[in-house]
Amino acid sequence: MNRWKSLLLTLVISNAVLWSAALLYMSRAKPKYTSDWTINVLGTASSSNINIPEIGQATSQDASAYAGISYDPRENYKAIATSEQVLNLAAKSANMNNTTFGAPKIKIVDNTTLMRFEFQGKTPAEAQKKSQAFYNTLTLQINKLRSDDIAQQNARLQVGIENSRQKLKAAQQKLSEYRVTSGLSANEQLSNLAINIETLRKQRAELIAQEKQSSARVLKLRQDLNLSSEQAGDAFVLQADQLFQKYLLSYNDAKSKSVILEAKFLPSHPSVINQNAEVQQAELALTNRAKILLKRPFDITSIEQFNFSDNESSGPKRAALSEKLVTTDVEKQGLKAQILGLNQQIGQLEYRLKVLSQRQSKLEDLKRDVQIAEAVFSSTIARLDMAKSSVSSAYPQIQLLSHPSLPESGTGANRNLVLLGAGFGSILLSSGLARLLQNKVQKTDYLLTDNILNGKKPQIYETSEH
Repeated sequence: MNRWKSLLLTLVISNAVLWSAALLYMSRAKPKYTSDWTINVLGTASSSNINIPEIGQATSQDASAYAGISYDPRENYKAIATSEQVLNLAAKSANMNNTTFGAPKIKIVDNTTLMRFEFQGKTPAEAQKKSQAFYNTLTLQINKLRSDDIAQQNARLQVGIENSRQKLKAAQQKLSEYRVTSGLSANEQLSNLAINIETLRKQRAELIAQEKQSSARVLKLRQDLNLSSEQAGDAFVLQADQLFQKYLLSYNDAKSKSVILEAKFLPSHPSVINQNAEVQQAELALTNRAKILLKRPFDITSIEQFNFSDNESSGPKRAALSEKLVTTDVEKQGLKAQILGLNQQIGQLEYRLKVLSQRQSKLEDLKRDVQIAEAVFSSTIARLDMAKSSVSSAYPQIQLLSHPSLPESGTGANRNLVLLGAGFGSILLSSGLARLLQNKVQKTDYLLTDNILNGKKPQIYETSEH
């Protein structure tokens, strides 16, 4: 009976304490107000392409924030939102301490680009104030991080621009110096030189044809006159000299008399001998004069070929043909000299063209280096200009879909849940005490049975155990 009384007293006290605590919590628990709002984390990819005529193109591309399979920018934004720095700044802007301000409840909505935020407060205005202060602080922090990221990109591009500018200057300097040393001043220089060479070759071909014609005429005149061009020229020189013509007349006269005398008398006749002596004197005077005029020995046997005397019927015609022979031969020699000059000129121009062609190849390489440097420099500047208006893919733009709400009703203690919990606790407490009493009774019965079986006198113990 004492055990049952103790158990009942313990059960009553325990249940009284449990239900009192539950009722006290229900009476003193104050309602809390929740302000919620939603943002959309944009992730649209964009690209820009700028074509620079005769230089190249510049491309700027902003990758989608959700391009990576294992990457979600909302997780980054969640980490930023729950960081101590953002919470401290938000609490400061709301004029609250960190404990009172608390932290938001953040939920990432699956299969969307949305994030939901919830803030609790003692009053509707306080909850909304916390949400508004937190959203403003989060936006400022994201903008700051985005600006820092873009500034770092711009700094890298600025370094790239400076390097590209130096390379462009070096390439232009090399090109200018090589143009001065190579003699290549214009792009059309090689084409003009090639055109000049072709023009000279055409002139040479025409002169060669004329020279062949002159050679053919000279050959024909030589055959007709049985004179060479040199002999015909010598004949004109001798014919133009009056003293030579006087000596020639004396020689011809003495020669004629000698022939007449030799026909009448024997060679040993004094008249023949005297006349032959006169012929020899005339011949000597004639050859000496011819030697002076022609500046070379003169053979008297060719005197008949040089004779263009007007006394003969064929004399004027022979003189005309000889003059034509000399003129044609002079023309032929002039054509040969022109052809020789053209050959030398063409050879010089061809050599110059060969040298300039080799230099032109290097010049084109230097021009290509300048074009590449210009393309890199221009594209880098274009990328810098486009980067100023681009959005960092690491920190995409956010869009506020629903503003922080002003809760109309609060959420306090759930009476049904508290009562259910208290009832369930009471049941557990009662069953536990009952189980404890059952264990005590079984132990006492076991001791009595054991004493009886061993022949011992059972003893009754009074206990105050509960």
